[in-house]
Amino acid sequence: MSYSRIVELEGHIIDSGMMGQCMGIIMDMDGWFSVEKFDVGTRRHEESYARMRVSAESEETLGEIIHQLNQNGATLQDPIDAQVEPAPDDKVVPAGFYSTTNHPTEIRYQGEWLSVDHIEMDCAVIVEPDRTDDRRPSEEVEAGDRDGANGPRAYTKTLNAIEKGDRVVVGEAGIRVHPPERPRSSEGSFGFMQGGISSERPSVTQIGNVADAIEETKSRGGKVVCVPGPAVIHSGARNDLARLVREGYIDAISAGNGFAVHDLERDLYGTSLGMEVETMKHPRKGHKHHIYTISEIIRAGGIEAAVEEGIVDDGIMYECVENDVPYVLAGSIRDDGPLPDTITDSVEAQNAIREQVRDADLVLMLATLLHSVAVGNCLPSTTRVVCVDINPATVTQLLDRGSAQAIGMVTDIGTFVPLLADGLLEE
Repeated sequence: MSYSRIVELEGHIIDSGMMGQCMGIIMDMDGWFSVEKFDVGTRRHEESYARMRVSAESEETLGEIIHQLNQNGATLQDPIDAQVEPAPDDKVVPAGFYSTTNHPTEIRYQGEWLSVDHIEMDCAVIVEPDRTDDRRPSEEVEAGDRDGANGPRAYTKTLNAIEKGDRVVVGEAGIRVHPPERPRSSEGSFGFMQGGISSERPSVTQIGNVADAIEETKSRGGKVVCVPGPAVIHSGARNDLARLVREGYIDAISAGNGFAVHDLERDLYGTSLGMEVETMKHPRKGHKHHIYTISEIIRAGGIEAAVEEGIVDDGIMYECVENDVPYVLAGSIRDDGPLPDTITDSVEAQNAIREQVRDADLVLMLATLLHSVAVGNCLPSTTRVVCVDINPATVTQLLDRGSAQAIGMVTDIGTFVPLLADGLLEE
């Protein structure tokens, strides 16, 4: 005896590789399929459609196959409403809850498809039968949410934010996922972002493409977020990133305690991690400069206070304060100090990052593996991501952790940032 379900695929399913991926999933998971209908789009902007009967020898295996197909954009024919169960306690979800991808997602509720607001990976989906005006601030209706203040709503919550009684989506029924499709045309400033990872493409050309993408984002009122690591300071790219902040090309900074400390150390002592960047010399007591820096900022009452008092008068953090560019400094177990501005509670830091990048259009990740992965986990797959690092494994790991929309440049960050700044600020 075998079990079967019918699934549908729509869109640029050939160009994007979606159809091949789904077929591979079925066979790899010991299932089989028959294509019942296949309409191929024969012009550039035409979409394709496929209907397949998917079969397996057990209902359990079929369910696992359908789950994987759902994550890759396939939907069940004649879907039923999503199943919803109440959370049994705070921070506890029902067994079999639906864990989200970072792709745009819809759930079927009372016969209608609802877009899931604030989509990100590894969350639960909460359904509110009726919107009310007494929601917590984090649940206010924002741009991109379902129109109107009333009616049902679906949105994501991390597991630590689940409250007893929350209506949580369980199972796989009544869920549609829309993975981003690779466009057929490579025209426009973002066309290069189909390219994946390579250390062999001409760096100057790729940097020019990134500059064009930033220009295009800013020209339509979009938001650019930068995720820089301490290597930006060590490599001598500090002044150029500060220029980009000052000239309005960077709308927010998401970084760690170390990045800010070394930027501030460069201003106060002329060193970065105790080293003079220009001469590569290590001055006497240079190894203590970072902790002295932290002490001076604590004494002043924080970065903004240090700028206002004239203690700090140059650099990236200085430009953020002077130009009202918001920043989130997320702490880690490795941090010295830390700075008063650093958020040491990891859950609080995650939530701050989520709020910061929720409306980002382009995220520029510069030479920081752990922070890039952390921020990437908070992004929907529709947010464009450029990751630059001298180590190709950084970009590979970012993609492996779910940020498949990212494109990677393997190059020295000390070369990349100055050339990018020159490309954007040339007269």
